Amino acid sequence: MKLVSILLILLVSLASAQASPAMEREIRNILEERDNQIKDLLGPEGSEYTDEQREQLRDIVNEMMDYRQMARFALDEKFDELSREEQDEFVDLFSRIIRDQSLQRLDIYRAEVIYDNISVDSDEAMVNTTAVLNDTRIPVHYRMRLRDGEWVIADMSIDNAWTAESYRRSFQNIIRRRGYDALIDNLRRRADRA
Repeated sequence: MKLVSILLILLVSLASAQASPAMEREIRNILEERDNQIKDLLGPEGSEYTDEQREQLRDIVNEMMDYRQMARFALDEKFDELSREEQDEFVDLFSRIIRDQSLQRLDIYRAEVIYDNISVDSDEAMVNTTAVLNDTRIPVHYRMRLRDGEWVIADMSIDNAWTAESYRRSFQNIIRRRGYDALIDNLRRRADRA
């Protein structure tokens, strides 16, 4: 019986060790495909962007991001205290703000991406890259998770500033000082400007 247990553990370990490089390749392929799709959409450096291109870029970004997971992390335990409708509103406002920020400087999407390391642990992955634009190297990292069979971004860091973590500190500060209603009013105003 003990031997069977040991063999099962070894088989599971071997299977997960073999799955990891395949998943790493899958994640890299997904990110490279998205990167190429964006670069093709935006065209060469110096090109003007149309509203249609911005909308298409917004769609590409939306497909890759897990805004609900980012919002849950950013709002911390307060997220679970909200009703489903309140959660949905928060996720909608939060995602609109994130998308607006991601569309501010479109030239960053033209950067050359160097994949430094991809590590997979079950249904979570960490992707470390370096974006090179105009001889400037910027570390860009992704925390990804497997959602409904597809890898999505649960948080990202540009130049060592994590998006959801940064918002979490800010949101918790507002909630402590002025309450959740003040936070949601602030987000509504910001989202309306987006």
